[in-house]
Amino acid sequence: MEIQRLLVSLALIFFFLASQLYWFRRLAEWGAKLIPSREIRRGLAGAGAIVYIFLFAYMVAWTRNGGTPTRLTIKTALLDAPFQWWLLGSLLGFGLFLLFWAGDRLVRALGWASSRIAARIRPGPGIEPVDPPSPDRRRFMERTAMVASAAPFVICGYGLFYGRLNLEITNRRIKLARLPKALHGFRIAQLSDIHIGPFMPAEEVRKYVNITNELRPDLVVLTGDFVTWDADTQVPVVDALAGLTAPHGLYGCLGNHEMWSDVEDSITGLFRQRSVKILRNESAIVQKGGETLNLIGVDFQSVRRFVPSNVGMVRAYLSGVERLTRPDTANILLSHNPNTFDRAAELGIDLSLAGHTHGGQVTLEYIHPALSPSRLITDYVDGLFQKGSSQLYVNRGIGTIGFPIRLGARPEITVFELVRET
Repeated sequence: MEIQRLLVSLALIFFFLASQLYWFRRLAEWGAKLIPSREIRRGLAGAGAIVYIFLFAYMVAWTRNGGTPTRLTIKTALLDAPFQWWLLGSLLGFGLFLLFWAGDRLVRALGWASSRIAARIRPGPGIEPVDPPSPDRRRFMERTAMVASAAPFVICGYGLFYGRLNLEITNRRIKLARLPKALHGFRIAQLSDIHIGPFMPAEEVRKYVNITNELRPDLVVLTGDFVTWDADTQVPVVDALAGLTAPHGLYGCLGNHEMWSDVEDSITGLFRQRSVKILRNESAIVQKGGETLNLIGVDFQSVRRFVPSNVGMVRAYLSGVERLTRPDTANILLSHNPNTFDRAAELGIDLSLAGHTHGGQVTLEYIHPALSPSRLITDYVDGLFQKGSSQLYVNRGIGTIGFPIRLGARPEITVFELVRET
């Protein structure tokens, strides 16, 4: 396994370096056409290299150090956003270029093979020699590849300035066979994957809080990843989310980023002070009209090594949760990782609510389901799933990670209306 990870890491590093060299070369070619003076081109190239190295070093240092701002600063807007737009656009663009390049080479190879075969066959009626690829066709393919590889820069700009803020309110009616009569029509709002930071500032979180309150849910649940890497951001995110209101309370579970940031205990305490109950391998009873609903919450769990450490690994999902379930009412599980659903279905848990995937964040699932990075970690990427009598909903979250860009995966607040199955 270690050798496989090393090979994958080396392949990713090679792909990154190749993509940057490819675009530097393209920029040099465009510069040669637009700027006649060689001295000016050299000066601009040197200045560009210095700026690139500075920004890259800054981004590495920024991700390693604390002090993550929870508001959009001028530095973030002028340095972080453009560089991350460039990185994602250049990687996606280079990938498209490789696809076109491979397709062109395949067509050329087939044309060459056809020509060789045709040359060995005596020409006869209906048999014509295959012409070799023309220079015009090659130029057309090269230009098409260039246009296609540049398109991700435009698309990523859309995802940065609009896609990550294009909130969707999703309404789902969930039928539960064991739902008590008094809870028929009970409404639960779910928020997930806040990732407070410069691209999800505290004021933006408060905006989503106000939107949620205007939906007037009976209960609000939060399914983890309130912070990203910086433990100091736990106070502002709790302060922002504390503005949520619901007559039957506010509940939540923790995500992998709370674990990695080592804030599981501290953020649980901060939420408790603001009347938000974080369920850590425990249950809570929600009562209405003399009848009850059983709410269960677990910390982030994984049965395989999950970077950056083995912390959080478990031998089996939802160990010990059996004792938290109740057979006389509907059970709802809050689990950040949707991979716990298979075990939840075995335990007869009626509904699981998860996050973690961001719906892929940058995804082309509308073209093909496999075109989503979240498919690497789970089969449950986005939306509603069912296994037997158990259901799972995976919320796309409202924040971002890595790149402050969303494509094909709108940020989401979900409102569930629970109804009795007839």
